[in-house]
Amino acid sequence: MNTPHVVVVMGVAGTGKTTIGPLLAARLGVPYAEGDDFHPQANIAKMTAGTPLTDEDRGPWLDAIGDWAQDRSGLGGVVSCSALKRSYRDRLRAAAPGVVFVHLTGDRSLIEERMSQRQGHFMPTALLDSQFATLQPLGRDEAGVAVEVTGRPEEIAERAARALGGLAAPAQ
Repeated sequence: MNTPHVVVVMGVAGTGKTTIGPLLAARLGVPYAEGDDFHPQANIAKMTAGTPLTDEDRGPWLDAIGDWAQDRSGLGGVVSCSALKRSYRDRLRAAAPGVVFVHLTGDRSLIEERMSQRQGHFMPTALLDSQFATLQPLGRDEAGVAVEVTGRPEEIAERAARALGGLAAPAQ
């Protein structure tokens, strides 16, 4: 993949978006933005309490990520964002039409194990089922790739970079 495209690293909680995103950004030579940093405090409080976010809750968060992606259009960047539903990805594409997605995928038991080992993160393992229930994998008509989260983070980032290299350039 030839940057300067904006890549959204997506997937359910615990797939490694925050770990893989910066590694992928380094490989692509572009800046990284942590999607969780775009959440309003009310969203973080809700998730910390074990309450899944609604589509209405996610709107301002998605818009903020979309604004960042739009600002990076033509410059490139990588941002993490669960982007679980097609409608969320459509909203991001509306803000920044050239975005492409890397969907981090994995077995539920592996992801739950990884989540249980995290420290200091506001997303409890109890919300994993709601994440999987909400997830709509990338459609064939969506610019992006799916990458399995088995192996070391560096291997996953390398697989993602190689997979992105095989994509046709998205429309800007």
